[in-house]
Amino acid sequence: MRLHHDRSLLLIVDFQAGLLPVIEGGTAAIEEASWLAGIANALHIPVWLTEQYPEKLGGTSARLLDELGEHKIWQKHHFSVMEEPPFAQALEALSPKQVVICGTEAHICVLQSALGLLEAGYQVFWLSEATASRRKEEARLARERACANGAVAVSADMVAYEWLYQCDTPLFKEVHQRFLKPRSARPVTFF
Repeated sequence: MRLHHDRSLLLIVDFQAGLLPVIEGGTAAIEEASWLAGIANALHIPVWLTEQYPEKLGGTSARLLDELGEHKIWQKHHFSVMEEPPFAQALEALSPKQVVICGTEAHICVLQSALGLLEAGYQVFWLSEATASRRKEEARLARERACANGAVAVSADMVAYEWLYQCDTPLFKEVHQRFLKPRSARPVTFF
């Protein structure tokens, strides 16, 4: 299945200041999530963030917030954001069919949220290079488990070009100049 910008939502899970210092690859994950969020904003795709127990883990990383345009933040105490009734109800009301998910920790909150989304009937796309854990092996296992249950592993470039769909529009040219052209010089790393 292909991603469609008019059916999508970008969900960024728990990139929190108190958690990031122990996340392997956390800085690179934030860069990828931020980059894709910029494209999502340009295409008017909703960008939602979650914060797990922010009283103890702190709020969303200032580094990520500084880069984000329009977004909504949801606080949660369940590991799966789908267990939070206000979030689940708002998502149902918004009615996206496809959720691109990333964040930390891959094997806990991202995985449980992805599984909850799949159980609720959403198409889930696991943004591989923007999803991390304390240990790389746990992030890899989380991606494998999510994909074994129906999620699709994707890269930020895959998502961006599927959302854009064609190259002969003024919107493509604008996004290409702002986001895609400068990116070609940056290496993409996968675990």
